[in-house]
Amino acid sequence: MTIYNAPTNEINFVLNEVLDMQAIAQLPGFEDATPDMVDAIVGEAARFFGEVLAPSNQAADQQGSSLDGTTVITAPALDGIYQQIVDAGWPSLAGDPSYGGQGLPQLLSFAVDEMSQSANMGFSLCPLLTRGVITALAKHGSDEQKSLILPKLISGEWTGTMNLTEPQAGTDLAAVRAKAEPNGDHYLISGQKIFITWGDHEYTDNIIHLVLARTPGAPEGVKGISLFIVPKFIVNEDQSSGDRNDVYCVGVEHKLGIHSSPTCSLAFGDNGGAVGYMVGDEGQGLVYMFSMMNHARLSVGLQGVAVSERAYQQAASFAKERIQGSTPGKRSATIINHPDVRRMLMQMRSMTEAARALTYSSMAHEDTANKTADTELSAYHHRRVNLLTPLVKGWCTESAMEITSLGVQIHGGMGFIEETGAAQHMRDARILPIYEGTNGIQALDLVGRKIGADQGRSAKELIQQWSETLEEVRAAGAQLSPIAGALQKGIEACESCINTLLSNAADDWSAPGSAAYNILMLMGTTAAGALMAKSAVAAARLLTSGEGNSDFNSNKITTAIFFSQHVMPRIGAYLAAASAGSEAIMALDESAF
Repeated sequence: MTIYNAPTNEINFVLNEVLDMQAIAQLPGFEDATPDMVDAIVGEAARFFGEVLAPSNQAADQQGSSLDGTTVITAPALDGIYQQIVDAGWPSLAGDPSYGGQGLPQLLSFAVDEMSQSANMGFSLCPLLTRGVITALAKHGSDEQKSLILPKLISGEWTGTMNLTEPQAGTDLAAVRAKAEPNGDHYLISGQKIFITWGDHEYTDNIIHLVLARTPGAPEGVKGISLFIVPKFIVNEDQSSGDRNDVYCVGVEHKLGIHSSPTCSLAFGDNGGAVGYMVGDEGQGLVYMFSMMNHARLSVGLQGVAVSERAYQQAASFAKERIQGSTPGKRSATIINHPDVRRMLMQMRSMTEAARALTYSSMAHEDTANKTADTELSAYHHRRVNLLTPLVKGWCTESAMEITSLGVQIHGGMGFIEETGAAQHMRDARILPIYEGTNGIQALDLVGRKIGADQGRSAKELIQQWSETLEEVRAAGAQLSPIAGALQKGIEACESCINTLLSNAADDWSAPGSAAYNILMLMGTTAAGALMAKSAVAAARLLTSGEGNSDFNSNKITTAIFFSQHVMPRIGAYLAAASAGSEAIMALDESAF
């Protein structure tokens, strides 16, 4: 199994040449993100996660998690690693300095998160969920709740979870039944939650659960749901952990992948009621939880990048060593010399690079939206983050499934054997299109809330930016003409699809849902292609000026051309499918299935 080596040259290129990290660093509060600081952090993260966390990946997958009574037993291969991460200060990188954070851009933190996720995706879900809790409490918690809880979460001394799903309530959160009974200055929570990622463990003194529940007399549906802080141990006024709360793990799921992450069933209130504290206003729980969900969806897209990168590295290493067949002039050749293996490797490489640029771009917009003093500019970037969220979550995770499957294919029969580790990447990736809202939900969100609700305004703004990139590609010379042609077709296809969607949505209720997935993949492919085009323009400029590594820059251009010739032609199929309507999709009677 290949040990992970962080692609620092690629990460730095995206940060500095594609997304202009120096411009992000000029935003108020980000002054410490100097080029030297960014380089140092990326370099140290590469070393740390490559040496400390990455070697645990396969062993932790094999060991998994278990339950001893109500105590979760995590994989022994992970022992001591979480505390090393906390001691190194990684959890606080983008945290609010008011609560002990380092206040660096989320874009930089995302780059570090990619390396952590590549090193061990299952383990890295623990800090991922904690950051989601931080996001929700920072936006909606009271001053007292924030001062009491955020410093411990930001430092990593405590971790956090999100508790939505119940046995009868998956995507349909209107069916949530957990109860919250008023009891003095708090509530008593009762009910069961399932599929709680890192729902319990022994790494920290406390775990902060954010729980959706219903108060007495609350209306049916989502308007009756409120959000509660339910700590594993009651938090004292001095931030110390007090009595054990009435929330316990009653089951650890046996999963296809991410074995190193204990996915728990949690029972609240079996012994009288779990103490909980309402966040914000009653009945606004789902609105508040979506602050956490949207952040998590972008992070899941990043997981797609991370597992794809590791699968690609392993496949490339195997292809350079595996001798099979012959090529002209070679009686025995390594399989990397065979054109079909090269095709698969280039597909893995180009789609991973495209997904990386797409996910990072969402954080660049997030940083600008949150820090700029220009209210109109802030609103523009918030719209962009909202639009990109389903694209990042949907396209990057669908791509991860394809990329990790190709990784198994390149290994041949050896890829089907667990000992090589190639299958683990595919197993781990399979959850990504499912959790934090299935990709079908992401597609519906895209066509409904993100395109339909504002009559295509944010989508047209994105297309305008693509058009500007297209002009830059054309100005860069004939070498990039394949990229220009592909991007133009993508822009035209997206314009056509959006116009058709807006005109037909009112006439056929099933039309948006029938077209949604293909619209998501069409727009995701085009968005990724536009960023690959931007990468090629930057690489061409650096080659002309003689800056940087010429081989690296030449390879960037070649990879971008491959993406335009071998991945972007899919836009024609997506457009045709999205335009076909709902008739054939809905034609068969239910009894025919």
